[in-house]
Amino acid sequence: MDLLRGNIKHTYFKYLGAAFGSAMLASVYSLVDMAMVGQYQGPDGAAALAVVAPVWNIIYSLGLLTGIGGSVLSSTHRGQGKRRQANQAFTVALGFTVLLAAASWLGLIFFEVPLLRFFGGDEALIPLARDYLYPVKFSVPFFLFTQMLAAFLRNDGRPALATGAVLSGGVFNVLGDYFFVFVLDLGIMGAGIATCLGAAISCLVMLTHFLSPRNTLRLVPVKGWIRQMGRIGVTGFSAFFADIAMGILTILFNRQIMHFLGTDALAVYGVLVNVSTLVQCCAYSVGQASQPILSLNYGARQTRRILDVLRYALGTVAVFGVLWVLVLAAFPTEIVRLFMAPTPEVLEVAPGILRTYGLSFLLLPFNIFSAYYFQSILRPASAFGISVTRGLVVSGGLILTLPALWGGSAIWLAMPLTELVVALAVAGLMVRSVRQLKGEL
Repeated sequence: MDLLRGNIKHTYFKYLGAAFGSAMLASVYSLVDMAMVGQYQGPDGAAALAVVAPVWNIIYSLGLLTGIGGSVLSSTHRGQGKRRQANQAFTVALGFTVLLAAASWLGLIFFEVPLLRFFGGDEALIPLARDYLYPVKFSVPFFLFTQMLAAFLRNDGRPALATGAVLSGGVFNVLGDYFFVFVLDLGIMGAGIATCLGAAISCLVMLTHFLSPRNTLRLVPVKGWIRQMGRIGVTGFSAFFADIAMGILTILFNRQIMHFLGTDALAVYGVLVNVSTLVQCCAYSVGQASQPILSLNYGARQTRRILDVLRYALGTVAVFGVLWVLVLAAFPTEIVRLFMAPTPEVLEVAPGILRTYGLSFLLLPFNIFSAYYFQSILRPASAFGISVTRGLVVSGGLILTLPALWGGSAIWLAMPLTELVVALAVAGLMVRSVRQLKGEL
């Protein structure tokens, strides 16, 4: 198997290419929606999508919980030669996803307006947000299953199929957004329709893996479902929390921005949410490329290969971090124009907001990758601590306190300071883990 015996550099970059394509294409949904809606309906449309953003964070994070948690356990068992246990992890992850999809579906149907109000919407923005979410309420499971299946396909040697599936849905979403929003003149609801149909296409393409002779994933009898779901939940929690934390932070940002700065700043933050999604996808691609290689080699006790993958991954996240800081520093106005038809008031405040908040992108890829790394070598406590500290404790505290102490504009420093504090802690944990691994050589 290439993951255990092939050239480690070639294997890593092969998986990175597939994971990067898949992760970036997955972000097409929100990016194209924002661009089309922003051009059609202006800053109010962009602000409404900022209110909707936590819905996506919740849905996608639940898919990551079962997908990453289940696939890490499955890969570790496969590395140890335990095929039956590997397929039990897949079976439980699939059942767990069904339960979470049903809960998400019901929550969105019955609590839509209270949720949107809690997410920062007001009387002007909630009707637009509801129009966008109307088609989503008919297709929630597709989004969870796309995340879950993509993780298992990468671990089953089909990263290209996972990428192709997301590409199929992404291409449809781009074309469908234009057709539904502008040609049919459906506005923000048209963007929601295109997004849902794109997700359905991605999911259906991924399901073709189970018709292939290369498929090794099987549904098998399982005893102790609750215990096994608990193991998947613990193992996948950091990936889950890293994503859902963005939803929590978006809620806090939305409410604080509306309180201290107003709708123009919220429209710019809507753009930042989408740029941040791109940066996170870069980080996710490094984590998702590394995870199957790290997990299998950890199960097989191939320490040298683990250290080699870590070195390549750290170099990759450093490149991503520097690149994104430079992009936001150089092109803030152009980025805003890409996502909306801005008013003069929006253009006045946007450059300072994007350049300040954008400093956080230097260390964000490193911090997100670290959670995948610690999960893959079965250090869930470290991964959990990083995710909670970064995603809630430090960041949430700064979002709440900085504007109250130094004015509304200070809120844009919350994430740069958070990423710096977390990166220092992560570096210490990673150095310790590397020393332990080297001790095994």
